[in-house]
Amino acid sequence: MGNRERIMEIEGQLFPGRTYTEAVLEPAYNEAKQHLLDAMMAINKAHLIMLKERQLITQEDAKEIAKAIINLDLDTLRHSNYSGEYEDLFFQVESQLHKHAGDVAGNLHLAKSRNDMGVTIYRMVLREKLQVTMQSALQLRQQLLNFAEEHVHTVMIGYTHTQQAQPTTMAHYIMAVVDSLTRDIRRLTAAYNNCNRSSMGAAALTTTGFSIDRHRVKELLAFDDLVENSYDAIGGADYLGEVATAVKLAAINLGRVVQDLLLWCTQEFAVIKVAAPYVQISSIMPQKRNPVSLEHMRALLSSCVGNAESVLTMMHNTPFGDIVDTEDDMQPYIWKSLELIDKIYRLLAVVVGTMDVNKEVLRKRTESSFATVTELADTLVRTDKLSFRTSHHIVSSVVKRAMLEGLTANEITWELVNELAAEFIDHNLIMDRDTLKQSLDPVNFIQIRSLPGGPSPKEMIRMIQERGQQQLALTGWLTEMNHKSQTALQFLDEVMKEWGSS
Repeated sequence: MGNRERIMEIEGQLFPGRTYTEAVLEPAYNEAKQHLLDAMMAINKAHLIMLKERQLITQEDAKEIAKAIINLDLDTLRHSNYSGEYEDLFFQVESQLHKHAGDVAGNLHLAKSRNDMGVTIYRMVLREKLQVTMQSALQLRQQLLNFAEEHVHTVMIGYTHTQQAQPTTMAHYIMAVVDSLTRDIRRLTAAYNNCNRSSMGAAALTTTGFSIDRHRVKELLAFDDLVENSYDAIGGADYLGEVATAVKLAAINLGRVVQDLLLWCTQEFAVIKVAAPYVQISSIMPQKRNPVSLEHMRALLSSCVGNAESVLTMMHNTPFGDIVDTEDDMQPYIWKSLELIDKIYRLLAVVVGTMDVNKEVLRKRTESSFATVTELADTLVRTDKLSFRTSHHIVSSVVKRAMLEGLTANEITWELVNELAAEFIDHNLIMDRDTLKQSLDPVNFIQIRSLPGGPSPKEMIRMIQERGQQQLALTGWLTEMNHKSQTALQFLDEVMKEWGSS
């Protein structure tokens, strides 16, 4: 027996071959029965309604097909195993409908291809998963706003290049996270809008000679628009890439924040304490409170990035045409990516909502830090009319001497500043002792930085209130989208029930 014959003996003589089934068809079938079946049936219902309205099938045939759709045992399909009798779930459903309605069920395929139907299924499933993820993102955003409101006056040091930079507040930091998250939500919203477009009516590639109504199917399936060009409708995959890109960037942005939170949990930083439900103890070291919830978030966010990147990589160099079969392989990666970031949004929301902040340590650390000396340099410019560069040189010398003598920032004296200023200017400082003390006060530093976006309590309260209004608008939009899609599916079921029972 030759090599080819031995392979064929193991693999079988007919489609599908055993290894092809194992590697491709069976995994795709399992994903489809779990994720795609409901959307597939919704499209069948919408297409049937349109065909009947356009008088492309008779009322009697429409009722028979509707009855078959109602009688289809979806639970059995969801729990079925891939047998190889049918290439995929699409053909299995078609066969089941034929068993219930006879040859008339074949009319359901009129002016409809697996190409336009497949892409439309993917878009429907993806918009539903986007709705779930965006809801969780908004829950996290609200928790962050609540947290920021609690910490408008919580003084802390801000860092640049991992070094102490300037005084700020916990609210200022968290509001930066809120704005970053808001941009992530808006990118997801834009991706949703481009995803929420119907490919139905494109058929295989060039539409059809039958007088179908693409706009009617779009409305029945709660799409906002059509992918008008029929070639683009079955060949354009950037809707998927856009979602992957938005999710990837969202995971990267959130991962940077989680990294900070992990660092702040260390005894050396002692900034935050994660609540008991989200920490684990050591098996050998009794003193340990391991913030494992944050550690898992960090790892899973990296996995989220990887899954999203897989989608983009798999799209690369695919032909600009029908890639429905390729998308079978791509879709699970974006679903997994959305599922991961959804879970992390929800987990981070409860962690942030329950963690404690060590305000006293943060305040004392800031008071003794040299992070305030930018304001000392600014003050010298105001009181003594020095150039900022000269003022900078003076303050730099003061910091070096203070560190050499073991002084903290709040121990710097007027005499020390005046002594070192003499190296750069030829007169005593106009700045007095009270002004010096004020310039080194972190609360004053924060208070006077009241420009738009600054950390002053007044500006933070304004921003929190404004972002709260944004929250209402974002939540309202998402509620509307969810209601629109759910109402459409409910209408399809009602029509099928009415036709099938008459």
